[in-house]
Amino acid sequence: MTAARLLIVGPQGSGKGTQGVRIAEALGVPAVSTGDVFRANVKEGTELGQQVKAIIDAGDLVPDELTSAIVRDRLAQGDAAGGFLLDGYPRNLAQVADLDAFLGGRGEELTGVIELVVPREESIARLSKRAAEQGRDDDNEESIAKRLSIYENETAPILDVFRERGIVDQIDGVGSLDEITERITAALTARGITA
Repeated sequence: MTAARLLIVGPQGSGKGTQGVRIAEALGVPAVSTGDVFRANVKEGTELGQQVKAIIDAGDLVPDELTSAIVRDRLAQGDAAGGFLLDGYPRNLAQVADLDAFLGGRGEELTGVIELVVPREESIARLSKRAAEQGRDDDNEESIAKRLSIYENETAPILDVFRERGIVDQIDGVGSLDEITERITAALTARGITA
């Protein structure tokens, strides 16, 4: 059996947060979402949260050094020793290098990358709906378009690195939650990654 050291990638609104939690629970590993960590700190009003809030309110992304430090700290916790599922990190080539160095220092590497493929129009429609339902002020049309462009320009290139390693599974991200979860589970099972 292959250890579940996974990354889930997809544009905002692709459902990666929801699918990430489902897959992590099924595999018995923690889902590590940088967005959730950031939002928790903002909600608690921590020093990090205040820094993050100012950055996010401006529609920008949290700097690599800050993000990498948070992820290293989280992956060093005991529950991540047997595996993990990353969501939102690494999101660019510098963060891939940071993650490789960290995992390499533990004699580990990522064993799978789940790429949720969703058309841009579908992402925008889902995010607009989420904003209305959850009252998330970071989901306005302007910030959605900006984040999708950042994803396309910065995050998409990391997939080329992981494709060269042969660990990317492209998953159709359109369908019911259960259909998408089944597609992901089947792809992981084919890699020997099972609960």
